[in-house]
Amino acid sequence: MDAQIAEIRVLASLIETCKLNDIEPLGYLADVLARIVNGHPNSQIDDLLPWAYLAVPELKAAA
Repeated sequence: MDAQIAEIRVLASLIETCKLNDIEPLGYLADVLARIVNGHPNSQIDDLLPWAYLAVPELKAAA
C-alpha cells in the first residue's frame, strides 16, 4: 500500500510540474514513454524532464 501511495505522489508531482512548465501532461507522458520505449539514450534522460523538455529543439517539435 505504501508503494502505491508513493507512486501516486510521484505521478501527481510530475503532472503538476508539467502544468507549471506550460506542458500538457497527457501528451507529455505519452511522448516521453514512447521515446523511452523507442530507445531514447539513457545518457540524455534528463532532457525528458518537464523543465528541460521544451528547451530541447527535437523534443519541442514533437510535443
